[in-house]
Amino acid sequence: MATSVIRRLGILSVAKLQGALYALIGLIAGAIFALFSVFGAALGGAFGSGSHNGMFGAAFGLGAIILFPILYGLLGFVAGLLVAALYNLVAGVVGGVEIELS
Repeated sequence: MATSVIRRLGILSVAKLQGALYALIGLIAGAIFALFSVFGAALGGAFGSGSHNGMFGAAFGLGAIILFPILYGLLGFVAGLLVAALYNLVAGVVGGVEIELS
């Protein structure tokens, strides 16, 4: 088995990968948020809270399915840029991460 050291990361490569992963997490979080929002709107409508407020809650929840992945993806991309740049800086001083390949 050979041992290799990761000395540098492709900053844009890490940022794209992390942005995509965080967008997927945002989609899941948005779907969960939408589910609770629609459930809350239906529950509010059942107790006579008013259909206008219920529709707003449902629309806001469904909008989360679009908004959350975009926001999470952008934040993940920026965080990936920073983390990869910091890794390259620190790895240049203390060495990289050792991995064992088979």
